Amino acid sequence: MSVTRTIGKALVIGGGIAGPVTALALHRAGIEAVVYEAYGSSAEGVGGTFMIASNGLAALADVGLETDVAAIGQAIDRMIVEDGGNGVLAEFPEASGRVMRRAELYAVLQRRLEEEGIPVRYGKRLAGVEERATGVTARFADGTAADGDLLIGADGTRSVVRGLIDPAAPGPRYTGLIGVGGYSAHRLEGPRGAGRSIHFAQGARAFFGYWALPGGAGTTWFSNIPQPEQLTAEQARAVTREDWLALARERHAEDLPAREVLAAADEASVEVFPRLEIMPSVPHWYRDRMVLVGDSVHAPSNSSGQGVSLAVESAVELARRLAGQPDAASALAAYETARRPVVEAVAARAAVVNDQKAGAGA
Repeated sequence: MSVTRTIGKALVIGGGIAGPVTALALHRAGIEAVVYEAYGSSAEGVGGTFMIASNGLAALADVGLETDVAAIGQAIDRMIVEDGGNGVLAEFPEASGRVMRRAELYAVLQRRLEEEGIPVRYGKRLAGVEERATGVTARFADGTAADGDLLIGADGTRSVVRGLIDPAAPGPRYTGLIGVGGYSAHRLEGPRGAGRSIHFAQGARAFFGYWALPGGAGTTWFSNIPQPEQLTAEQARAVTREDWLALARERHAEDLPAREVLAAADEASVEVFPRLEIMPSVPHWYRDRMVLVGDSVHAPSNSSGQGVSLAVESAVELARRLAGQPDAASALAAYETARRPVVEAVAARAAVVNDQKAGAGA
């Protein structure tokens, strides 16, 4: 039996990762989508490295990106947990996925949006929303407006849409950690250098992650360093790459192979991420003709390794429910029912690991 939908056009607020995936999923479901990005230009080249787990890769395949995504990044087929002193605590061969730079996935998404004819409007910072029984109007800070049947907030942890849905909604919470990462010329020996594995080690004073690049080309690394007071982006930029690398070396002076990796680290490649944040449980995922997706509603600690994967999974699930339900209310309720238990279970597990990381330097 065919379903007569009440959602013909969606306004997607946020042009990062979740927003474009949502728009592509809606387009494949026969729903018109337009992406509105607050910044005045695209974010090409911006962002660090992350892993997309197998569930996230499956969601990207659902929107036709399997081949495109397989052409970027690096395959991972095993996760190994270590003690920071060369000892292996556990191995998880089922923890497969791909590690890639955010900029690589962003470029794939922008190219596909253009190919599919899905518009992206830049410089459209959401200022307010007017809801009606039959639709919604988004009003932007530049004085323009847009009409649709549904407004989707894919606008990150500092979501404007979340506050419009529920002014009492919680904001993001700082994890007590900063992220520092980069490239090292150090070549890992033995199984570490030969396999396609990602390694995580809780060192004496900070958490370290690393993996070998293909062909013995070196090592990608990151460190989560306890930092009680959150730094602003401006404060982080005021510290030189040399000093950030020196801090990582100091925190991992007793850890192996972190010490060796960092000794050969390329100072010019060092990146710093002062806003490692999580989203507490959000009471209201939707209201009438507004709904949240991705980090705006569920951003687990980066300890989960699931942030991007959960975001794209939710984007695909939202589109599936909107296409399969006769009205918006039923679709949004079904979407939350399907996704909330999944994301909150991941967040709870990651919170335990995150607390261990934050306490490492105490």
